[in-house]
Amino acid sequence: MITAGRIVRLAERDRAEMPFVLDGQMRSALAGDTVLTAMLASGYALRSSEFGPEPRVGFCLMGACQDCWVWQDEGPRLRACTTLVVEGMRLRTTPPETWP
Repeated sequence: MITAGRIVRLAERDRAEMPFVLDGQMRSALAGDTVLTAMLASGYALRSSEFGPEPRVGFCLMGACQDCWVWQDEGPRLRACTTLVVEGMRLRTTPPETWP
């Protein structure tokens, strides 16, 4: 797992922190961040590629390509690129066992 972020925040660092859980680990985003921004800033990839060992980090970044799905611990999935982080969110990069 990568420890440094895949993206680096250069501006707007004064927004409120929004704690959330990703794959069982506490993470932090800033108010107004999308889930994708929060994941990439904390070093996560969205998932592994189906075509090779490379990690996937989003494709279109505007909710059109279906590449950025992540799952809530409760089961429903959401698009990481268009969903804002909500304090206390519990997310996972792999589908839950009971997901359809």
